[in-house]
Amino acid sequence: MAEKQGSVGLVKAQGVRFDAPLTLRSGAVLPGFDLVFETYGTLNADRSNAILVCHALSGHHHVAGYTDPDNTDKTLGWWDNMIGPGKPVDTDRFFVVGVNNLGGCHGSTGPKTQNPATGRPWGADFPVVAVIDWVHAQARLADHLGIGQWAAVMGGSLGGMQALRWAITYPDRLRHAIVIAAAPSLTAENIAFNDVARQAILTDPDFHGGHYYEHGVRPWRGLRLARMLGHITYLGEEQMAEKFGRKRRPDAGSYGFDVEYEVESYLHYQGDKFAGWFDANTYLLMTRALDYFDPARTAGGDLAGALAVAKSEFFVAAFSSDWRFSPARSREIVNALVRNGQDVTYAEIDSVHGHDSFLMEDAHYHALVRAYMKRVLP
Repeated sequence: MAEKQGSVGLVKAQGVRFDAPLTLRSGAVLPGFDLVFETYGTLNADRSNAILVCHALSGHHHVAGYTDPDNTDKTLGWWDNMIGPGKPVDTDRFFVVGVNNLGGCHGSTGPKTQNPATGRPWGADFPVVAVIDWVHAQARLADHLGIGQWAAVMGGSLGGMQALRWAITYPDRLRHAIVIAAAPSLTAENIAFNDVARQAILTDPDFHGGHYYEHGVRPWRGLRLARMLGHITYLGEEQMAEKFGRKRRPDAGSYGFDVEYEVESYLHYQGDKFAGWFDANTYLLMTRALDYFDPARTAGGDLAGALAVAKSEFFVAAFSSDWRFSPARSREIVNALVRNGQDVTYAEIDSVHGHDSFLMEDAHYHALVRAYMKRVLP
């Protein structure tokens, strides 16, 4: 019988200020920073049930529940199907933390926030951040919350890369790393996609070198195009064929360049929606952090060597139709861990949803996560 599932309900973001400087991988120094986060569930007496959820490129701290009781469906957290009472990550058992990373556009210190040196938004002056910088900032958040060791650090895509980096950088501070639809580094093809997306933003006439806030405009067209391109790579070919095929809109047949195919209409809608709420400078920072992620680089290209310091157990999951971060890339992580004799559980899940599969409510996928979570907190 299926377990009863519920919502964490109405949630409210919290914020914390860190005044100690943070030296970034680039060598730049943030004089201090703010992080915005949400928590769900209750931290137990011995503080052993805390889980950090790391977000992907366009994610944020609002992971579960809703922020508007009058509009629950449209204000649900981005992983609400995964996290909540009775759900795979059960908030009746776990204390879950979601955080908006540095460089984000949802309240944490980033390009939209004020640069203390100028009194104006950071804009293009905000330093480039790497995954390891986020992990160091998250470690300070853990200290603030009194969490000496996470039961697990988990995430999908770029979030999974953060879980991997946590296992390497802070091996004593997590017991499990849950790495979903991720990769140990980007392929040349992925770096190329990211560059085209950035060029769409950088060449938008309203970009103004990244200081568009001061001009009262936004590089909406460039961000829209970047999202349209990215969205194509997140979907599976079978999913696109089934959902859209060559279906045309009722008013098609103009022999011009207006939207005629349903897939065009869908991409325009997704691009417009995303450009309406996300920040272009943040998009640049997030994609570059993806490009730079390569923990094996400091181990002479040897991923097993880089992972050898990890003390956590690992759950690695990949999806059959994900061509952006293919199962073969996840198996590179698994093979490196096996080579080291480290504890790893691997799942390769059939799905038609492409890279976005990690966000979907799939019964088999959720059952696997639920089963693994019983290892995280027996």
